[in-house]
Amino acid sequence: MTARSFRFGVVAAQARSGKAWAELARRVESLGFSTFVMPDGVQHLLAPFPALAAAATATRDLRVGPYVVANDYRHPVMLAKEAATLDLLSDGRFELGIGAGRPDAARDLAMMGLLFDRGGVRVERLAEAIGIIKILFAGEPVTQDGKHYALANASVSPKPVQQPGPPMLIAAFGEKMLALAGREADIVAFGVPPTATEAELAERIDLLRVAAGDRFNQIELNLHLMGVGRRIHPWIERRLGLSVDQLRDMDAVTCLFGSANDMADQLEARRNRLGVSYILVGEEFIDDFAPVVSALKGR
Repeated sequence: MTARSFRFGVVAAQARSGKAWAELARRVESLGFSTFVMPDGVQHLLAPFPALAAAATATRDLRVGPYVVANDYRHPVMLAKEAATLDLLSDGRFELGIGAGRPDAARDLAMMGLLFDRGGVRVERLAEAIGIIKILFAGEPVTQDGKHYALANASVSPKPVQQPGPPMLIAAFGEKMLALAGREADIVAFGVPPTATEAELAERIDLLRVAAGDRFNQIELNLHLMGVGRRIHPWIERRLGLSVDQLRDMDAVTCLFGSANDMADQLEARRNRLGVSYILVGEEFIDDFAPVVSALKGR
């Protein structure tokens, strides 16, 4: 497999003001990152589509997208319309990240009086939604009486600038989600736990390779880093009670420790072994990771 060039992005979720949000997006772009993405949730986070539109307006080349939309929060027809609109307004810089919903989504859905169905049902519903969204992106109407969605001559406008549609990132970990991603994704984000080893990630990649078949080499592989340089995400310390030293001893694949040169070498070695080329970091790691981006972007 020919190695893809590296892409790097930043995950952000909150801002004190519109000005601060725009300044963050411009800073991310100026440091050489390619994408600016954000999670989806009801509480504590900015709403992704207006926030991403503001980030796109504040920048020139930065690509934007949700990381990732929780499918059960939105009807696929309205999601397709919002995504196509943002692709138009960003001049084709939108990437649609989508998933079946994290466990925290149960709380959000309960707030809306909706059920958090078992995983198999959510994956099945997501697969149906993706099929609808792709047809709508292509400008075709959809009429169906599906198991989860009944549509009567549904269509959306505007059409997205990118055709046949914006790149689709699917967040996946379990076998059913990896099978779906293998069939449908342009980018796969591996939702491995913070303590996962490289061997565990390799196992997930092998499952995707089998599911994707001849498509595998067309899929970009993504990983969100939870530790950079000499620091780890505060959530890991707070919720899991783990330290930098413990994660280093575990050889956690979600962490890169050491100098900028050390981290760049680790990423190149991992890409050679695993094929992972699209790397995301949280905004708290921007300064630590910027030298790595400078060293590897486009390589």
